[in-house]
Amino acid sequence: MRKYCRLAGLLCCLMTHSIASAQSVVFIDPGKSDEIYWVTAAHAMESAARSLGMHLDVRYAERDHPRSMDIEREIAALPVGKRPDFAIVTNDYATGPELLRILDGAGIKTLFAYSRILSAPELVDAGRPRARFKGWLGSLEPRAEDAGYLTAHALITRARAARAFGSDGKLHLLAIGGDRSSTTSILRDAGMRRAAAEAHDVMLDQEVFAGWTRDKAAEQSEWLFQRYPDARLIWAGNDLMAFGAMDTWEKRGGMPGKDAFFSGINTSSAAMEDLRAGRLSALAGGHFMCGAWALVLLYDYAHGHDFADEGLELERPMFMLFTPAEAERFTARFGDTDFSQIDFRRFSKILNPKLKHYDFSFAQLMR
Repeated sequence: MRKYCRLAGLLCCLMTHSIASAQSVVFIDPGKSDEIYWVTAAHAMESAARSLGMHLDVRYAERDHPRSMDIEREIAALPVGKRPDFAIVTNDYATGPELLRILDGAGIKTLFAYSRILSAPELVDAGRPRARFKGWLGSLEPRAEDAGYLTAHALITRARAARAFGSDGKLHLLAIGGDRSSTTSILRDAGMRRAAAEAHDVMLDQEVFAGWTRDKAAEQSEWLFQRYPDARLIWAGNDLMAFGAMDTWEKRGGMPGKDAFFSGINTSSAAMEDLRAGRLSALAGGHFMCGAWALVLLYDYAHGHDFADEGLELERPMFMLFTPAEAERFTARFGDTDFSQIDFRRFSKILNPKLKHYDFSFAQLMR
């Protein structure tokens, strides 16, 4: 009996030590709690946290960027022992410098994911990681320009094959971006413009911003289609805005994928279905994993391997351009955002000492 009690006591101590040493992370999710992209991102992070033995708390800002500040203030006001070890935040609507002031003042180490501090005024306010704000560890973001370039290039190729030229012999392109200030939006748009500039038979008629929403994109595309009757290529910075433009085209009696060609970004089930059906002509995604990859970086940092050996402001390829067959495989493998089958431990340098460079591409998860 005494032997059993000693064994039970040892197991209890080991479990207590494991729980005490597990890193706690809060993620301030800028999206809505029913917004498929950000819910998918959170589900991937939850799977990564379980795989790595970390505690994750997801707080949704509900697309209300002042609410991000309120959440940060709530966290910073917690008693010292109840504050998280790390915070993962985004720089949506250029809120990054203020978020840093709040978190750094509370002694919470911070990592930007998805979008980083980019503009000159922001850099004046924030400086660089680990300088003015010592607890600002760095940033990890998808190479967002890839998404804009890949989808625009594929869209142009598809429309060219369908000979969707205007009366002037040009392919006329309309672009619906997310917003004017977010790093993600700026870089996706830059990729789209690069693809359009490379194609000498493409005319970018106009670019608008729909705030990442379906309704606003539907509203804007209504007058865009009236203003530019030759436009048959519609590039969108996410799937929801593509759906909004498609809604408007169908109301006009058109058939997406047949007499006009649309592209989107994200891996929602609706986007995958439209790609397989031919309604979407180009789709890129996989970047929702950025938050999960950020947890891998924080896990290694907490266990003694600083990701600074690869840089403090990491921009990594994460997007893949999906074919209809790959969309089918994605749906079969991950279903409705179930990423529990992924062993995130194999991406950690601490747990895999032979690993020399982080590989955060999505394509490897599809093999």
